[in-house]
Amino acid sequence: MSSGHPVTVIVGDEELLVERAVSDAVARAAGSGVAAGGSPENGPDVHDVAGVDLTAGELTGLTAPSLFGGDCVVVVRAAQDAGKDVTAEILRLAGSPPPDVTLIITHAGGAKNKAMLASLAGAHRVDCPAIKRFGDRMDFLRGEFARAGRKADEGGLRALLDAVGNDLRELAAACSQLAADTTGVIGQQTVARYYRGRAEATGFSVADRACEGSLTPALEQLRWALATGTSPVLISSALASGLRTLGLVGSVGRGLNSNALAAELGMPSWKIDKARQQLRGWNAAGLAAAHAAVAEADAQVKGEAASAGYALERAITTIVACRNGAGV
Repeated sequence: MSSGHPVTVIVGDEELLVERAVSDAVARAAGSGVAAGGSPENGPDVHDVAGVDLTAGELTGLTAPSLFGGDCVVVVRAAQDAGKDVTAEILRLAGSPPPDVTLIITHAGGAKNKAMLASLAGAHRVDCPAIKRFGDRMDFLRGEFARAGRKADEGGLRALLDAVGNDLRELAAACSQLAADTTGVIGQQTVARYYRGRAEATGFSVADRACEGSLTPALEQLRWALATGTSPVLISSALASGLRTLGLVGSVGRGLNSNALAAELGMPSWKIDKARQQLRGWNAAGLAAAHAAVAEADAQVKGEAASAGYALERAITTIVACRNGAGV
């Protein structure tokens, strides 16, 4: 390839940002191939592999010259999990990549296999650190709206965080939706009006916090959702859906990557990754007890309870307790 970076190292564990960085790097590699005389229809072969799944010699085989020529892009994900022999093979290839090969490596950036990063110091590096602080999330939202050519004021940004939560994928999707469906500067009233008509999004935010075991945020999201007109039935449905997803993902082998499971389970790979994170702290007995609590709450919000809000609060409290083992 005549332009672009032959080796790119993407460092960090913020999944959305890593995914974007990988996509950008692959797109640049494809563009470089076109610039060198190829065509979009005959773009480079792209091999997307997990470091933990590679065996010694496999990477060399993937990057070997083809009888038919053409460029090759190899994405090695979570390279910190690669074995000793595969790590050495990655470093050899990165040190002297063939002219028609682009190598894209992702590394979580922690202590595991840290020496690999030092050996890749000469490669093009993209950092994707975790976004944890409130101020960083606000900056992320500003950037998302700027990408869409829109602007939101401080009240709008805070209201969006309250409505959607902290998951970057959900925040990015919310920014995209608001940018497409509204006009003018996006403020608090705009966000509240938009999400009042889209109750399912708020319900799933409540469910996510509950499934993660975050009791206070889950109850705060519940009260906000009810205050802005979200139907209790939709919140109950979202809780049930979240637990079903945990059950489905938890029933399959943890060694399988999310892309392989996506077609089998009928859900996007990012949702599988999120469920796997939420599954920490859960066991089969806890999930069964949580399902029973949600079934009871569902009956109550459909007419058996004097206060649907109270019934949902009890269900969320039980879900969190079941996750930690106290409710089983």
